[in-house]
Amino acid sequence: MAQFLSDEYMEAATTALNNDASFSSAITNVSLGIQFTVTGAPEGDITYGLSIADGTATLSRGELPGADVTVTNDYETAVSMNKGDLNTQMAFMTGKVKVGGNMAALLMNQNVINQFAPALSGLAVEY
Repeated sequence: MAQFLSDEYMEAATTALNNDASFSSAITNVSLGIQFTVTGAPEGDITYGLSIADGTATLSRGELPGADVTVTNDYETAVSMNKGDLNTQMAFMTGKVKVGGNMAALLMNQNVINQFAPALSGLAVEY
C-alpha cells in the first residue's frame, strides 16, 4: 500500500494510468503538462506533475518545467478527490481547487481530467 502522494504512489499511479483503457484512450494525441501543488499535507506542501506525451502519462514529485496548467488545492481536498468522495468539477466550482495557466489546453483535454480519478480508483492508498 502506497502512502498518498509519495514517490511510491507516483510510480503506482503512473502504472495505473497507463494500464487503464479509458485513460489511455483519452490521452491519445495529447501533449499536456499539469503542475499540482497540494498544501497542508502531513509532511508539508507537495508539488508534483502529470506529463502526457506520445500516448504515455507520467506522474512524478517535484516541479514540472513548462507545465501548461497549474492546479492548487489543500490536502483534505486532494484526499477527497482521490477517494472519489469529491468530484473534480465540483471542487473547482466551489473554490476548493484553483487552476491557472493555459485554460484552453485544459478545456480541450477535459476528457483526460474526467478519466484521471477513475483510472486511479483501484490503487491501494494509505492516507
